[in-house]
Amino acid sequence: MDRTEVGALVRSAVDGDAAAWKALVEGMSPLVWSVVRAHRLSDADGHEVYQTVWFRFAQHLGLLREPDKAGAWLASTARHECLKVLKGLTRLTLTDDPLVLDRASEERTPEQSLIDAEEEADQAERVRRLWQEFEELGERCRQLLRVLIASPPPSYLEVSAALGIAVGSIGPLRQRCLRRLRARMDARGTV
Repeated sequence: MDRTEVGALVRSAVDGDAAAWKALVEGMSPLVWSVVRAHRLSDADGHEVYQTVWFRFAQHLGLLREPDKAGAWLASTARHECLKVLKGLTRLTLTDDPLVLDRASEERTPEQSLIDAEEEADQAERVRRLWQEFEELGERCRQLLRVLIASPPPSYLEVSAALGIAVGSIGPLRQRCLRRLRARMDARGTV
């Protein structure tokens, strides 16, 4: 299923469309199962994780900020649930299969690659939006914050000398600028 189709189905399911929910479950189940299988859980544990993932998805359906990325949400949730089950296992499994012994293998599954790529894209988009909102702050805030994020960070005396701000005003001004930036991002849903 492509992202646009998934997004439309999620929005319809949020509005109570049972056929959209059914299409989502049928279309996205192979993704969930592939993540579960990649963790090599027992059949019982695998079915439990599968059901838990869909239960959590139903709980969060109306809260998804980006419905078209429901696949990444499902895969990530399946991975977390699998890891929770694996962490809870206390039994010893005897095996000579090196793949079972080396769960932290360097080989990435297609699902892991998809999740990583989408998380990287999301992070890049958040950073782009942050800088976009940063550029909308007043000149004084931009100057101060740019100086303060320099590496190595300057002392307050250096900041005071460079920007002509009293040393005692730097901290409070910094807080006000960061609050403004946070408020701008919150107002646009870019956090």
